[in-house]
Amino acid sequence: MRKNIFLKQFKDAIMTAASAPSGANQQPWTFVVVEDKHLKHQIRVAAEKEEKSFYQQRAPNEWLEKVAPLGTDWRKPFLEDAPYLIIVFKQIYGIENDLRVKHYYVDESVGIAVGFLLTAIHQTGLVALPHTPSPMGFLSQILKRPANERAFLLIPVGYPKETAQVPEIIQGIYYLDTANFTHLKNHRQHTELLCLVDQALKTSTAILLRKPIILCYFNPN
Repeated sequence: MRKNIFLKQFKDAIMTAASAPSGANQQPWTFVVVEDKHLKHQIRVAAEKEEKSFYQQRAPNEWLEKVAPLGTDWRKPFLEDAPYLIIVFKQIYGIENDLRVKHYYVDESVGIAVGFLLTAIHQTGLVALPHTPSPMGFLSQILKRPANERAFLLIPVGYPKETAQVPEIIQGIYYLDTANFTHLKNHRQHTELLCLVDQALKTSTAILLRKPIILCYFNPN
């Protein structure tokens, strides 16, 4: 029963992603779903090979310092632990009647579709982990994709383990104008946030949110 519910949620999430807007409505994406254990093992082996090279030889110290608190490294067991993998490919050009067709705003279009996909996955109660091994050419080879497709993102999908832990990331709010700059330690302080919005509306200044980054400009009344 749990698997049947999972499959429905999973399919609904992909259909949501496929409904995303795209440049000239060309929908320049392909979603490849992998359940086969042998293929998942191949993907993990190839991904860990690239990741090991990156972490041990190519990764800048700044990157290693940033991910150290998260405990991440070149080992990627989740690529086999997850019941499904979604590999998103971008179509750098189309093929119609054996002719090459230019695609517009490919990265932007696929990025929007991926945003729809990740949001839909989480809203259905599943979890996903965007993964970008570099380079990702091995995915095209293992999955035998055509020449016009390039791997964009690798997403393991499933239910969270009972022991899963999510790092706490404090999100700050910054109020910015030409005369004043203050910082709130936690964006959940709604009362203070409302005060800042009220000030911004009155003074034609801006509110700057970091993680996420949103810059809002308001006109004075």
